[in-house]
Amino acid sequence: MAGRIRARRHLLRDGAALALAGGAPAALADDAPPPLAPEIRLVPPAAEFTYEAIVEIAPTIAIGAAPLGTRAMVPILGGKFAGPRLSGRVLPGGADRQLLRPDGVKLLDALYELQTDDGAVITVRNRVLIDAPPGGPRYAFSMLDITAPEGPHAWLNRGVFVGTLHGLMPQRQAVLIRVFRVV
Repeated sequence: MAGRIRARRHLLRDGAALALAGGAPAALADDAPPPLAPEIRLVPPAAEFTYEAIVEIAPTIAIGAAPLGTRAMVPILGGKFAGPRLSGRVLPGGADRQLLRPDGVKLLDALYELQTDDGAVITVRNRVLIDAPPGGPRYAFSMLDITAPEGPHAWLNRGVFVGTLHGLMPQRQAVLIRVFRVV
């Protein structure tokens, strides 16, 4: 029994890591309790690549301190995106609101639009949690709400999306966002 539980833990850890973190190991405690409903097979979610975007950004605008931390805003200037089922450009005019908490965690809440090559305008709300402790691994994952018009891109309204965020500075005043649909 202990061997099966250990194998299940490793499957969960490795599956989640491959699906959501591009191969980075996910932490799952070896002393985790057995499943509460063992009659229902424990299957970790998988993810399929949806698109990646290079988003051009303006310099950060400091807004100031608030009870929950230090606030900032980053205007979105434009960019491009591409994936297996859609591609196009990031429209200028969006913004990323940021909160740097006292514990060092940064919360991002970006709202922007994508315009596909066929002219559809898709609204994206991307909420990111970044934890980059000194000397520790960087953690930067997001949850995305995507709203598309009815038509060829309506499938975007019917999924759960997660993503990763990578800064491209100082070489480029931009970020790379990779988006995955949970399946």
